[in-house]
Amino acid sequence: MIKNYSIYSFIFIFVLVLSSGCSHSNDKTATISVNSDSKYVKTFEELNLGILFDFDFTLPNADENWVNLWVERYNNGEKDIKPLTQLSYGNSPNKVEKGSMGFGMINPNTDAPLVFLYGPDVRTQPQIIEKESNTNRLSTWDYAIGEEEVELEMGETKILAVYRETESDSLLTVDLQDEETVKEIIEQDDTVLVLKVKIDEKNVNKN
Repeated sequence: MIKNYSIYSFIFIFVLVLSSGCSHSNDKTATISVNSDSKYVKTFEELNLGILFDFDFTLPNADENWVNLWVERYNNGEKDIKPLTQLSYGNSPNKVEKGSMGFGMINPNTDAPLVFLYGPDVRTQPQIIEKESNTNRLSTWDYAIGEEEVELEMGETKILAVYRETESDSLLTVDLQDEETVKEIIEQDDTVLVLKVKIDEKNVNKN
């Protein structure tokens, strides 16, 4: 009786280990979630530096995948030929990458703000961008994903956040999780910045 109990216990433990191993091996999807209360965001707010979109980012199989993070700029509905700023990295020495990812804009209400992108253990140097005068312009910004964790499928382009400026008297509150709505504000507002991310299996940048 004791012998049979031991066998059943071994089989039960073996099944648990096997199931755990299978679950881990199939966990190949990158995930991202808003981290609006992070220490980085609080520092920006306390020092009145500008705007920071911060996310928690996890990338399984980081040693095999490539991350593309970039910002598109639209003026009067027209997209700039090149991204305003971009960050591409991959082939990590680590199997899994986990940490903060985001986009920052220092002194956004000036004619020459600084912008930068960052990911786990990687970042771009802040660079000055030229923009039209902010005189009489209204601006607003928000995340384009909710508070819940979002899965990033391989090869999928995901809108993460949007910054908007207009010379009109008001800016409508819109649902930035709806891509059709984002297209509408690109046409309506004077300047729109769109933060996007895409995960590839190798270094393929088709922005």
